[in-house]
Order: sequence, then C-alpha cells, then structure tokens
Amino acid sequence: MKRLLLAAIAAAFCQLATAVEVAGVRFDDKTRVGNGELLVNGAGLRKKVFFQVYAMALYLPQKSGDAEAVLAAGGGKRIAITLLRDLTAQQFVEALQEGMANNHSEAEMAGLKERLKQLSDLMLAIGEAKTGTSIVIDWLPDSGTRLMVNGQAKGKDIAGEDFYRALLRIWLGNKPVQDDLKQALLGKAS
Repeated sequence: MKRLLLAAIAAAFCQLATAVEVAGVRFDDKTRVGNGELLVNGAGLRKKVFFQVYAMALYLPQKSGDAEAVLAAGGGKRIAITLLRDLTAQQFVEALQEGMANNHSEAEMAGLKERLKQLSDLMLAIGEAKTGTSIVIDWLPDSGTRLMVNGQAKGKDIAGEDFYRALLRIWLGNKPVQDDLKQALLGKAS
C-alpha cells in the first residue's frame, strides 16, 4: 500500500513537471509573460516539402481548442519558435508576410502595413538565423507585440492587439500555413 501511494505521488509530480516536446525541442508547460502565467495550448512542427523548418508552441492564459476563441481572447500570449534549419531573415520575413496576406483582405493588410514593416525590419536586422535559434513573439496587453531572439528583446514593442491577432492568423486563420500545425497549436492530436 505504501509503495502504491509513493508511486501515485511520483506520477502526480511527473505530470506537474511535464513539458511538450516537438522534434527534439522542449517547450515548458507554463511560462510567464508580463505579470501573467501562460499555459502551453499546443505545439507542433512546421514542415515544408521534406524539411523540418521549425518547432512551435502557443501559450495562452487558458487552453482552448477553438481558433476563433483564441483569436478573440484577452490577456497575454506567446508564440515560441525554435528553428530546425538555417534560414535567412529574408526567408522568415517573406513567410510571415505571405501567411498574413493569405488570411487578410487587401484593406486589412493596408491597416497592418506599417506595423508589419516594423516587425520585418527588426527581423531583417538579425541577418541569418541558425538552427536552434529561438524566436519568441509575445503579446503584452500593456505595451504591444514584443519580438525576442535568443532571449534578447529586439526593437520597440509594436502597438495594437489587432496586429498580434493578425500574426496568430498565420497559423490559426482560415488559410493557415499548415493545417496539421494549426490543429497541434489548438491542442488537438494530429
């Protein structure tokens, strides 16, 4: 009976300390953004043809399997990406721009243009991103969208929650960059 109790306690602690792993990249089950604690909602792998491009996790204040609910939800959010291959900043920026354009009308893109340029310029200043590079894009309700590369904040925060939602639509929109990645980020098994 004592062994059974110890095993149950050990199992409970293991569950509390779990992390999500995607293609060898570990994402913590919790993180802090600003003053709030976020939970990993889901994590997945971005593939292009035969290549693994990046592992990614989405963190939210509350887990949700509904893309529209995630987009509408308030509070801090985090997109965490770890590159699984070398990319130029230009390649990454072009993929972001294409993903946004695929999920927004021309009029919506016109409203996002200056802020997308601000993010693109920050990314282009990085140059080449090597395998293992960590890219984090946070939504901080008090200040805006914050880009961090390998733990270092880049540039000024970008204002407007609509901009962060536009970024999320790259992966969670009606035309996501990859359907099974969308499902994984929503915590659904693929």
